[in-house]
Amino acid sequence: MNEVELRFNTPNAAPIHIPSGTPAETLLPGEEIVAVKINNQLLPLSTRLEINALLEPVSLNSHEGAMIYRRSLAFLLALAGWELFPDRSLRIGHSLGNGYYYTFANDKKPTPEEMQALKEKMQALIKEDIPINCRYISYTDALAEFEKNKQSDTSMLLEHRSESRIRVNQCKGFSDLYIEPLAVRTGILSVFELMPYQDGFLLRFPASRRFPVIDPFEDKPGLFSVYHEYKRWGRIIGVHAVGHLNRLVAGRTIRDYIRIAETFQEKKLAAIADSVYARRESVKVVLIAGPSSSGKTTTAKRLSIQLKVLGFDPIAISLDDYYVGSAKTPLDEKSQPDYECLEALDVPQLNEQLLTLFAGGEVELPSFDFKNSRPREKGSGKRIRMGRRSILVIEGIHGLNDALTAQTPADKKFKVYVSALTQLNLDDHNRIPTSDNRLLRRIVRDYQFRGKDAAGTIRMWPNVQSGEQKHIFPFQESADMAFNSALDYELAVLKIIAEPQLRMVKPSMPEYAETVRLLAFLENFAPIPPQYVPGQSILREFIGDSEFQY
Repeated sequence: MNEVELRFNTPNAAPIHIPSGTPAETLLPGEEIVAVKINNQLLPLSTRLEINALLEPVSLNSHEGAMIYRRSLAFLLALAGWELFPDRSLRIGHSLGNGYYYTFANDKKPTPEEMQALKEKMQALIKEDIPINCRYISYTDALAEFEKNKQSDTSMLLEHRSESRIRVNQCKGFSDLYIEPLAVRTGILSVFELMPYQDGFLLRFPASRRFPVIDPFEDKPGLFSVYHEYKRWGRIIGVHAVGHLNRLVAGRTIRDYIRIAETFQEKKLAAIADSVYARRESVKVVLIAGPSSSGKTTTAKRLSIQLKVLGFDPIAISLDDYYVGSAKTPLDEKSQPDYECLEALDVPQLNEQLLTLFAGGEVELPSFDFKNSRPREKGSGKRIRMGRRSILVIEGIHGLNDALTAQTPADKKFKVYVSALTQLNLDDHNRIPTSDNRLLRRIVRDYQFRGKDAAGTIRMWPNVQSGEQKHIFPFQESADMAFNSALDYELAVLKIIAEPQLRMVKPSMPEYAETVRLLAFLENFAPIPPQYVPGQSILREFIGDSEFQY
């Protein structure tokens, strides 16, 4: 009998030898284990061990475990909906807090009775503790299965793929494309809530590393309205899933769609400028903030053009130039400089200069030397003074935090929140996380302009997200207006640059699991040539050749 050698990713663990083909789940008992990393690749617990490997169990109270739990719950809800309402498919939407927003595909609001039926069906499936099988079926069988189950968006995804066999998850006759690992049985999925919300409902679950606790719901009506508007727009123009986008590429009509998407974005920027103009008697500064790779810089530049159209004279200020430098930056819990915290900026200097400018005085803007991580000497910065038509446009991660501009009266400030909130789904049951959109932007930009490889960007991404949770997301609902910087065609463009970089990450590296996930995700997109992207597009901030100077 052939044997394989296994090592566990724990200190001082001795290697063991087992028969080849042993399922990983037999070596990793315990309900809290939901998946396994085999040589740094995230795989279902049912995976058979056939080569020498490094094993790492994935628990519910890890970030990856939380993502698996959420995807598995979404699969369970899709199964329950398929059994209860075979003629009314459920459609997954965006995330909202620790939950996913769902509607019926016909937009008919679910009744309390339908909600209760869904909940009871999910609970019954959990009680049965049914296996969720991961297997391969032929391409022809996959098409037939999805068409029989009226999963048209999933069928469209297969139009772009040409593998002879397709990996699927199956349970009780229901099939869905394998996107990422799921839990191996329904019995583990007992912690969830269904909550009516707007014209649909929320599937709620524990936050990352908070299992089994579901935190109280915190509504974010501003963010929801932006999502909802873009979802409605996607349905109007007939592109709400990746398969629709791929058909435009195949039909050579993608350039028309790109023009529509860019024009729609420009229209939203014009609306923000109009709102600023409506408050022109009081507003002196526009503050733009958003998470990493949301396109804040290009948004500021394009909004400035819209403001000029209305007669303003915009003056750009970057908060990056107010960094105090590594020597004065506070340390985080790991004793590393915390460049994301507010105290990393010279807030007193900013407030003093704003008051001087509002009073008609002249100031010299600071300039930061990023190479040496310190402010440049005085005399090296630009000198500015506000005229009658002047308006400041300040961009940076802390723009929405009133502690940044505490000495500026509220009526003088107009706040804009920027984020990349894609309305596209992979199909009715599988959403595209907005953080994936931004991560791929960041991978491409870091490679193009900062000399950083994909592994390095992936390695630091959790710290970036942690900073966003502390310093950006808590203030997003305080914005006067929100701007969605996502372009639904962009992932098909980023794919061309990102894929070669992701393939440089090897199985021996801890970042390999995330790399495999992103590569599998990008396989669903038909590529779009970068030369199709307009010169002033936000996407140019990441792929290069922008008409703007950065």
